[in-house]
Amino acid sequence: MEYLDFELPIKELKDQLEKCQLIGEESDVDVTQTCKKIEKKLLETKKEIYKNLTAWQRVQMSRHPGRPYTLDHINALCGDTFLELHGDRNVKDDKAMIGGLGKIGDQTYMFIGQQKGFNTKTRQYRNFGMSNPEGYRKALRLMKSAEKFGIPVVTLIDTPGAYPGLEAEERGQGEAIARNILEMTRLKVPIITVIIGEGASGGALGIGVGDKVLMLENTWYSVISPESCSSILWRSWEYKERAADALKLTAPDMKRLKLVDTIIKEPLGGAHADRAATFLAVKNAIEKNYEELKNLSPKDLVNQRMEKYLAMGVYKS
Repeated sequence: MEYLDFELPIKELKDQLEKCQLIGEESDVDVTQTCKKIEKKLLETKKEIYKNLTAWQRVQMSRHPGRPYTLDHINALCGDTFLELHGDRNVKDDKAMIGGLGKIGDQTYMFIGQQKGFNTKTRQYRNFGMSNPEGYRKALRLMKSAEKFGIPVVTLIDTPGAYPGLEAEERGQGEAIARNILEMTRLKVPIITVIIGEGASGGALGIGVGDKVLMLENTWYSVISPESCSSILWRSWEYKERAADALKLTAPDMKRLKLVDTIIKEPLGGAHADRAATFLAVKNAIEKNYEELKNLSPKDLVNQRMEKYLAMGVYKS
């Protein structure tokens, strides 16, 4: 288990609890009461820390190395029903963007999402979750296939942004993202978008236009990362915490600004602390939102989606 800097008090109490239990196992001393006191203190400390997280701490939580990634969610939701589909039929198969058909219960969905790696080798293989243009074109190909067969789409967002390399720009990165945004606004099947980690910039928007947009509690969604914002405004990364506050990128901020529809509550300690509970919460949220969308006609679905996005950013003076 890896701990973030603000989680160190929890680590210390867990270490104390393990030592206490070890003493009880290796000797005849009754340590039951002592262990109970430490467990109580541990729970209180967890509640105190996680109910008062700053914006920057939530950004750190969204990047926790133990946090479940897109394939973890898909495998938990679909089991052995998931069939991954590859390639954009133009350049290559982008490993940072995955997609395919899978079932939750008896309902088939087209799952699309960015996949990060969990160690150095897989991070390089997945390009750190940063898609090239062919990744977005693969996503669009799969969405169009889903539309053809009347299959709802579920997108899972977890990316630090689209790949910013020269070769990506040469192959039309901006156009690929813009094309996806356009096509998703008029796709004739339900689209449910779930932000499961980082939701950065156009890289997230390229698969982020949904009838329902859901955010896990400790995720973020913004036009720019706090570090990049800090480096632009202050010429240094030192102000990343201040930038995170200013960007209003947390789930409660997004909900208040009406940019997302639902916040999915995470287990105490974050998604990585209890993966099974996180997967269940995501599954229930997808099923609930699909129930609200499945009986809408394609025309009503598109009109409702258009109205939703046209209303964003409107204010009265």
